[in-house]
Amino acid sequence: MAADLQAKYGKLAAEYSKLRAQNQVLKKAVVDEQANSASVKEQLKQREQSLRKVEQEMDSLTFRNQQLAKRVELLQEELAASEAQRGRKSKSKGDSPSQQGLQTQSVFDEDLQKKIQENERLHIQFYEADEQHRRQEAQLRARLEELERDSEQHQAVVDGLTHKYMETIEKLQSDKARLEVKSQALEREAKECRMRTEECQQQLRKYQMELNRQLEHSSNVIQEKVPFNDTKHTDYNSLNVPPHNRRHQLKARDVAAQALSFVQDLVAALLNFHSYTEQRVHIYPLDSSIEPISPLNQRFSQYLHENAAYVRPLEEGLLQLHQSITEDTVTTLETVGKLKDFSSNFASYTHYLEKLLPYQLKSLEEECEAPLCTSSLDSKNKEIQSDMRRITAHFKKLQSYICLLALPSVRPDTLPQTSLATVFTHLTACLHGLHDAVKEMSKHYSQKASLEQELPTVTEKLCTTNECLLSSLCSLANCTGKMATFFSNNLDFFVSSAGYGPRGGAGAINPLHAECMLGNKKQAAAYMLALRRSRPESVPYKEALSNRRVLTSSTESREGLTQQVQQSQEKIARLEQEKEHWLLEAQLGRVRLEKESLRIADLEARLAAALGTSPAVQPPPQDGSTSPATQEDAESEEKGAGKELAQSSSLIGMLTTTLSGEDVGDEQSREQLIKAHYMARVGELTTQLQMSDSKAVHFYAECRALAKRLALAEKSRETLTEGAKLANQNISRLQDELATTKRSYEDQLSMMSDHLCSMNETLSKQREEIDTLKLGNKGNSKKNKGR
Repeated sequence: MAADLQAKYGKLAAEYSKLRAQNQVLKKAVVDEQANSASVKEQLKQREQSLRKVEQEMDSLTFRNQQLAKRVELLQEELAASEAQRGRKSKSKGDSPSQQGLQTQSVFDEDLQKKIQENERLHIQFYEADEQHRRQEAQLRARLEELERDSEQHQAVVDGLTHKYMETIEKLQSDKARLEVKSQALEREAKECRMRTEECQQQLRKYQMELNRQLEHSSNVIQEKVPFNDTKHTDYNSLNVPPHNRRHQLKARDVAAQALSFVQDLVAALLNFHSYTEQRVHIYPLDSSIEPISPLNQRFSQYLHENAAYVRPLEEGLLQLHQSITEDTVTTLETVGKLKDFSSNFASYTHYLEKLLPYQLKSLEEECEAPLCTSSLDSKNKEIQSDMRRITAHFKKLQSYICLLALPSVRPDTLPQTSLATVFTHLTACLHGLHDAVKEMSKHYSQKASLEQELPTVTEKLCTTNECLLSSLCSLANCTGKMATFFSNNLDFFVSSAGYGPRGGAGAINPLHAECMLGNKKQAAAYMLALRRSRPESVPYKEALSNRRVLTSSTESREGLTQQVQQSQEKIARLEQEKEHWLLEAQLGRVRLEKESLRIADLEARLAAALGTSPAVQPPPQDGSTSPATQEDAESEEKGAGKELAQSSSLIGMLTTTLSGEDVGDEQSREQLIKAHYMARVGELTTQLQMSDSKAVHFYAECRALAKRLALAEKSRETLTEGAKLANQNISRLQDELATTKRSYEDQLSMMSDHLCSMNETLSKQREEIDTLKLGNKGNSKKNKGR
């Protein structure tokens, strides 16, 4: 309940901070609006002053214009008077004054023409200014309508947000009241807990006093009765039987099973990686089916082909290690002898990787020297080279740590308990480094594959091989990540020595002590079983004698029944043989009947030919059916032959008497029938064998296909799991971005509302200026017309 209260307080604090931040934004907007209004007022004052100045200038210009108009009228009157005087003088003077009048007239005409042109130019400028003013006014009106629509939308959004925030505030206030009630209830519970705590402390003090009294009594007994403590001396303590922790042993077996599953996945991923690398070497940069590859790649391919001989022993070694850990054994680094075999197998695989590394680097350099290799592909190949060096270095570090862990099984005193935590910590860090290196290599290989797909000479075989390589690298990265996580989670179990050890916790366990402890455990279990076994009830002597008679008679009857069963089985076998024999004899008699019917038909035909008559010759039966006469003759002959055969044959149907010339043919036909029977039987068995073989091959192929589908399904499951993780990460990132965007939009809404207010004021000012300019232009146009 306290956790729920804390969570709700946290939510309230978050909502309060959010509202406080929005309040700060609103305060800032109000301050900005006040500042804008002050600046607008200042601008309005400045515009009013400028308007007054313009009005004064207009008044002065109007006054000057009126003065000029009056002066022009006076000048015109003077001009008319002077022209009249000149006309009168011209009559008296002659030609010279008339020429002067013409010159002055031409000057006035030129001035008038210039004034007319200037007036036209002013009219054109006024018209253009009027048109430009109208266009600007239309644009500003459209912009004003658009801004009004935007302001309405923003106002609707602001109203919705205000309503939402008011609801949130009401909800928070109700939550606050409910939480206050809960806090009061919790305070009451806290008071009760304090009271219970005081009671428990009193009981604890009482128990401490009792334990101190018992400790003093026990120490006095030990000092008086025990001559010495053998756990303080290493030599004496080594003779004590170490304790056995079954829970720790079960945990060790479970951990070994998990490690075996991870190593099996690692072995499968490494096998796929080496096999697909070999396949790629035969495809790129040269296709071995078209032209021979380089000697370097040939040697590299040979070494890669031997990967199973180095990878498979890793799984076998760890499987033997897991099988050696049972519930009845003691599992420590000193007693696990199979760890040394796994260490040697891992060392051989590490040497194999070191042997492959230079060929791998040279092969990548050969790919860089290909004519179609771009600069980006070259850089990716160099990155993959560095990744391969890192992976090999991490495997070498792992070999060193595994060798260190395998040393106590050979020499128990080589690895002290204080160094065990350091070794396992470095081993875990090395696994994390291997996982990072494999992830980097997978990323670089995927980029390289995408670049190679853009090449013009890429083949479908190379694309498929690259996809297989990427899937093997992904599975290898997943496996190494699981192993690193597994070691990180179980680091405390690996480091702890709480399962086994000498009494007193001094030194490491000896394998001989472990065997002694297990032997004592078995003896104790057998002794306890013997104690718990109930004694059998005794039987009276007379009842035992009667039971013996019944047992003897039942034994004799059982022996008699056994003999009868054996005789019945022999009789059944003999009858089966006779059945086979009589079946053969029936087939032989049928053949004889057919021959006799043919012979009789031939004799009848000859007799009819000799007598000159044409009796109806019966055709030989096609389906084994005969006429009644021939059938009776055949039956009589068959009975005689059956008697002879019964006298001259044994139970298994073998003839022993010498046959006549006709019987020789029967014997041959019978042998042919027997051969045909056994050949048919052999044919049937051959057919059945072939069908069984075909079914077995079909089932084997189906099993292989199912195994491949299962592997692909596992890979797809892993990829989908990674995809789901990435999708969850993207979802969380997008949610953060959405919250950030929402906040920025709210800020922009407030800014836009301020900007809209300022634009409205600006538009109103521009309207006033436009109206004043229109009025001024109208006044000027009227004055120009008056002129």
